[in-house]
Amino acid sequence: MTQVLVYTTNACAYCNATKSLLKKKKITFEELDVSGDFAKRDWLVEKTGQRTVPQIFIGGVSIGGYAELSALERAGKLDGMLAAAS
Repeated sequence: MTQVLVYTTNACAYCNATKSLLKKKKITFEELDVSGDFAKRDWLVEKTGQRTVPQIFIGGVSIGGYAELSALERAGKLDGMLAAAS
């Protein structure tokens, strides 16, 4: 199982910011583009309650989007979450 999954769409500034942050930290992630995939978008809404992207999962747990990811990083909690999910 991939530790970090990022659901994205084309031309999404927050998706690009998410990918940049993960790459900067050398975190391996799988990107799943849901542009035009209405079934997958519906699944994301069911799973997360959110209609926006990116939607980020760490160890199978939804953490939210870019704002939540960057807040975890600023608080020094992202590395611990990643370690726990390994």
